[in-house]
Parts: sequence; C-alpha cells; structure tokens
Amino acid sequence: MPNPLVAFTAGIVRVLLLSFLGKFMDYGQESLKKHKATHGKVAIVSKFGPIMNREDLSVAYTPGVAAVSSYLGEHPEEVQNYTIKGNTVAVISDGSAVLGLGNIGPYGALPVMEGKCILFKQFADIDAYPIVLKTQDTEEIIQAIVAISPTFGGINLEDIAAPKCFEIEKRLREALDIPIFHDDQHATAVVVLAALINALKIKKISKENVRIVVNGAGAAGLATTRLLIEYGIKNIIVCDSKGILHKGRADVNSEKQSILAQTNIENLEGDLPTALNGADIFIGLSAANVLKPEWIKFMNTEPVIFAMANPVPEIMPDIAKAAGAYIVGTGRSDFPNQINNVLVFPGMFRGLLDKRITKVTDKIKLRAAEALASCVPDNLLSPENIIPSVLDKAVAMKVSASVG
Repeated sequence: MPNPLVAFTAGIVRVLLLSFLGKFMDYGQESLKKHKATHGKVAIVSKFGPIMNREDLSVAYTPGVAAVSSYLGEHPEEVQNYTIKGNTVAVISDGSAVLGLGNIGPYGALPVMEGKCILFKQFADIDAYPIVLKTQDTEEIIQAIVAISPTFGGINLEDIAAPKCFEIEKRLREALDIPIFHDDQHATAVVVLAALINALKIKKISKENVRIVVNGAGAAGLATTRLLIEYGIKNIIVCDSKGILHKGRADVNSEKQSILAQTNIENLEGDLPTALNGADIFIGLSAANVLKPEWIKFMNTEPVIFAMANPVPEIMPDIAKAAGAYIVGTGRSDFPNQINNVLVFPGMFRGLLDKRITKVTDKIKLRAAEALASCVPDNLLSPENIIPSVLDKAVAMKVSASVG
C-alpha cells in the first residue's frame, strides 16, 4: 500500500515543478510579445534634442557639420571628443554559439545582442550597437570588424564559437587600436574569479591549497582557467565532454594543449567523478545536468559548486544543496549567488573608454575581479551572499574605477 506521506510529498514536488516550468515558459511568452510590440529593444535618441528650426538643422547637419568634418580630417586623434566613438561599443556576433542554444545564426543572435546593449546603457551609460554578421568564416568576420571599427570605441565579441573565437580576438587585438573584449571568455572569467575569491574567504582556504575542477574546455572554461592560474591557483583539473584533459590524450586541440602545461599536475586520467575526488570547488561552464548529485559526496568537506550553464545548469542549485554543497553559485536569477557577466562588462568598458585604454590585459581583469569581490564586504559574506546583485548599479562604477 502506498505511503500517504510519500505520495503527498511527491504531489507537492510535482505542483512546484509545474509551477516553476509554467513561470519559466511565461517569461518566454512575455518576451516574445514584448519584442514584437516594440520591434526590438534599442533605438537611437538625438543628443542634440529635436530639430525644431533651420538653425537647429544647420548646426546638427549641413552646413555646420562641415566644420567638424574638416577639423577631424586634420585631427583624427580628436575623433573620440567630437563623435559617438568616445562612448560607443559594438556588440558583435556571428550567431555560432548563442546562449545554450548553439549555432542558431545571426537572426537568432540579434535579440541577445540587443539585450546586451540595453545593459551597457542601463548600468554604465554606454551607447552600444548590436551587430550580427551573415558569415561564420573567421577571415570574413575579422575583415568585417576591422572595416567598421572606426565608428566604435570598443568591440565586445559575443556568442562566437570556440576555437575560432580565440583566433578572431587575437587577430583583432593585433590589428586595432581599440579594446577587444570577448565577453564569453573574459567577463565570465572575471565574475567567476570574484565569486571564488569570496568563497575562499568563507571556507578559510588559501588559493595555493585549493583544489578546483573546471568542467568545460570551450571559450569560457579555458579563459576562466587561465585567469585562475594568473591569480595564483595552483591545483586545477580541466575536463571536457570526454573526461579529464591529460598529457596522454591525442584528441585535444591546440588551445586545450596549451592549458595542460599548467593544469592537472598529477596527470590524472579518467572521467568527471574521478576528477572530483578530493576537490574543493567545481566550476561548471559546460552543459545541462552533467553533474550528478551523488558525485558531490566525492569532494572535500564544505564543497563549493558553481554551476554556470544557462539556462539549465550542470546541476540545479537546490539539488546541489540537498546533496551537501556548502556554497552554490549559478548563472540563473532565481537562486542566490547569480554569477553573471553583467556584473563585469558594463564597468569594464566604462573604464576602458574613459581612460582610453586600448588593450585588455590580465592585470586589468584581475583588478576587476578583486574590485567586484570587494562589493560584498567581509562582514556580509555568507554561503548565500558571495557576489553582489546584478541590479546593483554601484558595481559597474567600482569595476570601472579598478580599470587602469
């Protein structure tokens, strides 16, 4: 005979799950309706105000604008003072790796780029323009961005698949004199490091002694691993979909090979559960539901789980908690400790533009991570509060001040 308590509990869980799924689907339906009603999320507003008479027209356009054009023709170094270039970022994608949706092309990428642009404006008062490219060829992407670069003070690369994203960023950094920032790599790395800094404080463990597993060896996973190494983390194991990256594997690309020189110091072989044995922290930058609850028990006491796959993480935060995780972070907004890129890129570009910095260095990223971590004072740190709210507008200004 069925246990009434078990049946009642299962019923409650089912109701809550259906409620959650319905809420999630409602967000999607509401977003569809709103995008259609407004024809997208961004628009251009005149800084000169409305053109009310001939004098306004003559100053904003011809004949007055000819004086500005002539001046900049002779003094191109002043372009950022007289045009939108001084406060403008291009948010560019080829649609090859959009969110967790994969290669859905430029039209699928466009609403995401628009969303990024309104976040630039909301949190850092930067005018950002969404640009999607009808090509996924590395050379054509580079040529297109170089060709349009004079308009912009910075380039934010977005949702471009690995490994070509590495080549595109590297080549653009060499070719252009404006900052190039691949958000999926570097903003992710900065925000994860910030959360990690505070998690280490709570756990009272040093960066030299902590043992970390990074699951995911794409753009975000490799960039995050590199920044953790720059910060001074000594013991990191990286896993991809086939298991632990080790020196005996012949199926890894050059980017993964380069990370092997500084990770997996014991040259451990095996799968993700093997990597987790004795680990303190799991950082997931991979795919949905790849971390089984029972594997958390293989980790050291008070394990930390950063399950960052979005919208469905490697493990749901509540399940991770129930399985024994001490601190849980996620990319989602409906759980504590939302580790999201919006905490980084507005402030990062605000500082880059204001200080006319042309290259984003590891030192800049480390300082940004430390500034972001400091937004949560030590006396307010707790397992449920390791990272500031993504809605806290003071964060962008603090990150901006750290850039230099």
